[in-house]
Amino acid sequence: MTETRPMARRDLEFFPVQHKGQQFVLIRDPLGLVEEGKAVGIPLYQLMMLLDGTTGVRDLQMELMRQKGGVLVGTDEIDSLLAHLDESFLLDSERFQNARDRIITQFTSEKIRPCSHCGKSYPENRSELRLRIDEILNSQPPWPEPKGKVVALIAPHIDLNVGYKGYSTAYQMVKHTSPSRIILLGVGHQLQKALFSLTDKDFETPLGITQSEQETIRRLREAGQDIIAVDDFIHRSEHSIEFQLIFLQHLIAGKDFTIIPILCGFLQAGLPEYSRGAYLEHAGRFLDELRLILKDPDQETLLVAGVDFSHTGPKFGHEMPASYLQSRSEEHDRNLLIHLTGFDADSFWEESRRVNDQFNVCGFSALACLLEVLPECQGELLNYEIWHEAPTRSAVSFASVVFTS
Repeated sequence: MTETRPMARRDLEFFPVQHKGQQFVLIRDPLGLVEEGKAVGIPLYQLMMLLDGTTGVRDLQMELMRQKGGVLVGTDEIDSLLAHLDESFLLDSERFQNARDRIITQFTSEKIRPCSHCGKSYPENRSELRLRIDEILNSQPPWPEPKGKVVALIAPHIDLNVGYKGYSTAYQMVKHTSPSRIILLGVGHQLQKALFSLTDKDFETPLGITQSEQETIRRLREAGQDIIAVDDFIHRSEHSIEFQLIFLQHLIAGKDFTIIPILCGFLQAGLPEYSRGAYLEHAGRFLDELRLILKDPDQETLLVAGVDFSHTGPKFGHEMPASYLQSRSEEHDRNLLIHLTGFDADSFWEESRRVNDQFNVCGFSALACLLEVLPECQGELLNYEIWHEAPTRSAVSFASVVFTS
């Protein structure tokens, strides 16, 4: 008889939090199967981390006995615990896999990607959303008109209430453009095995439906082939493109424009070597095609990258608080920004390699793509901030940049 060796899900995100002086771990599920806001105690979290498909019931008994100070734990208690984890969709079990497959099948068959964060991260009501966006845009003094043609923007994708200064300074630049097509580079936070994920779905928000440019996306898919994710499911709950789109829909209201939504994956997992050379070797045809699309003389095309920079502290895998790391992480961010605005892709990559991506710059892959496809231009830093999350002793940095030719 084969012994049960359960495996915890590997697509969940875990964040340490404190509540009433006690330490918990908050669970975030990109599929939405785990109850929103669910948190577990440290002992249960530690037990879940043992569930890698190789741990047997006896090993789990030993861990629970250790946690309980040597009190004997029976197999029935282990079975009950595993059943509870499975019921909560925390195990990579047949029950979870069936539920996941149903969700993926349903999403991939749809023609429209509905808003994922309306009613949670921003108002679901159209009038209230327009008012909120205007509040954000007007929160900062007017920025001087750029000296050249605006060809690209970098904006945050952090919570709107946190990153409002960055959103304001970035999207003030849109009034100096008149795009008929927008390439949207986002971060595939759950995209581990492919360099890019494309979708030809139209995007819906409370401000309306914006059409994707399906034929152009087909060209990109053909150029990228095996570096493109096999399905577009990763777009379902990803916020980094959605947050940009609501600003663009609001600011370009009354004029039709199409979008090319591209999520960029985790380069360390998608490349045999973490280097610009390996990136160009694997993604070269895709980048060449995207460059041609951006240069198309028949279309006024704007490129927008929705990215954040360093993620530091226990929430993001560091053993020490973000405040202890800030001087080094900020230096790293500012070096990256110098190379971005100076249009120096080699130095941009070398800076990330220098620190071995120690500070978890989630937007690196999207920014690496941006640097390869833009025409030669000049960048200007508009805003840079670091936001500290006190309960987790962690921090996220973000910036806004405009590129002009």
